[in-house]
Amino acid sequence: MSEQNMSTILDSIEEVYRKHRRHDVTSTLTNLIIDGISSHSVLLDSYVVLHAAFVSSLHKMIGVEFAAYFVQNVVSSYERHLTSITEQVMAESTDPPEGHGKECSNLIVLLSELYNFQTISCVLVYDIIRDLLNNVMTEFRVELLLKILRNSGQQLRQDDPTALKDIVTIAQTKLAGRDGVLSSRTAFMLETLNNLKNNKIKKSAAQHQGGDTTERMKKFLSGLGKKRHVLAHEPLRVSLEDLRSAESKGKWWLVGAAWGGDPLLDQHQDAQKTGEAQVVEDGGTDALVKLSRKQGMNTDIRRSIFVVLMSSDDYLDACERLAQLSLTETQQREIIRVALHCCGNEKTYNPYYTLVCQHLCQRSHSYKITLQFCLWDFLRDLGETTVGGAEVIKNLEDDDGSRFNVKTINPSRMKNVAKAYAWWIAKDCCSLTILKPVDFTFLKPQTQKFIKELFIQVFVASQVSSPILGNGPNDYPASRNRGDLEEVFKKASRIENLGVGLLYFMSENFRAEEGLVKWGCAVARETLQAGMDHVPRL
Repeated sequence: MSEQNMSTILDSIEEVYRKHRRHDVTSTLTNLIIDGISSHSVLLDSYVVLHAAFVSSLHKMIGVEFAAYFVQNVVSSYERHLTSITEQVMAESTDPPEGHGKECSNLIVLLSELYNFQTISCVLVYDIIRDLLNNVMTEFRVELLLKILRNSGQQLRQDDPTALKDIVTIAQTKLAGRDGVLSSRTAFMLETLNNLKNNKIKKSAAQHQGGDTTERMKKFLSGLGKKRHVLAHEPLRVSLEDLRSAESKGKWWLVGAAWGGDPLLDQHQDAQKTGEAQVVEDGGTDALVKLSRKQGMNTDIRRSIFVVLMSSDDYLDACERLAQLSLTETQQREIIRVALHCCGNEKTYNPYYTLVCQHLCQRSHSYKITLQFCLWDFLRDLGETTVGGAEVIKNLEDDDGSRFNVKTINPSRMKNVAKAYAWWIAKDCCSLTILKPVDFTFLKPQTQKFIKELFIQVFVASQVSSPILGNGPNDYPASRNRGDLEEVFKKASRIENLGVGLLYFMSENFRAEEGLVKWGCAVARETLQAGMDHVPRL
């Protein structure tokens, strides 16, 4: 691997991931890289930087689960080698001979470069520094500290200067009684820390080669999103304590939710204290699974999606946890269906589901297509049996349960779905062209009511930056941004039949409106008419 062929190798690795089990590929790559880096000899910084950039690229392309597994194993390997060296030093009362302990040194450089490339956050790096300072300060530990400070010192100061001050205080306190017997390396380490705190550190000639490689690799990583679909954008904010307690408290960074402990273990301990012999399962998840069945989630995929949606902290947390389900492209369509089903069943409109779907649409175009098909399904439930095309209708005759069984469409469901689609249309998750199969001259009463509500909410959504849409004229915004609303209807005007249908619908259903709705209707009609006048006739 080199800087020149890294892009080609990444393409090959993506192909391997598509053809084999993800965990097998991740564990194999992790073992190969760690075995190569934890060498008995000193490695060139540029060599380690190259592998760190490779790992960071996979973090972006494969997702957070790769980086989480890799970092956990690197830290475990580093601590294992460090413990071995520490025990040897304690037994022999002297620093290890030349050539020993290079595994730790190389792994420390790898971790610091992963931090430079924003795969891990400063939290883990500061934890490692504190761990080195909190034990007996041998020459070997000082060398490891210097490695970190030389490679990532400036970035550490920039990310968290307060934590750096704490580190300097710990180091000065630790070595306060040894002023007269400090080795030259230890004194240099203290001087480096102080210079870093005071922003006086300079890049040395020894760092020049590795530093140049780091800068080139940062440019490579920043351009990765332009050529490939990127899954991970943020560094792992995992601490050293999190990694050490993974077996007892869970790997929260993999499931996207901060997990405070193993509920089964905690309940078992509580039962022992109170004399109860029974260990109760996690009631919250159990209740959500039962609720998902009541809601018509008739497959494991739908139930899993439902539990994630119901138990997430916010829409970003939900999207991260949904990504961890490792669904195929076909299974991912169920996310939109489940979110829409939940949105419609809420007593009052909840924008949480709208934001989840919006965030997913920004990641992949396939979600936008699913939104279109879901709206057509909804319109057929309203009675518009011709919507969706002849093939779709023919397939519905042999429904295999892929749709939810909605026998009646109550007003709150119609209003919630209208608000959701209005927001997505206004924010370019989908466009008004999804209404092209609708015959506006022969609409069922329910459909007529739904589409009128949809347009009203589109007028509202185009004027606000928050998905919390109003319930009536008193809640509508006072702003009048004509440009945003025109953009929504311009796309519809390019399809002549759709444009004519929308003009007919508005002339028939928006005759006695006032305020925002009257203004929005006027802008929409003008935009549609102007757009259709410019459509070339054959």
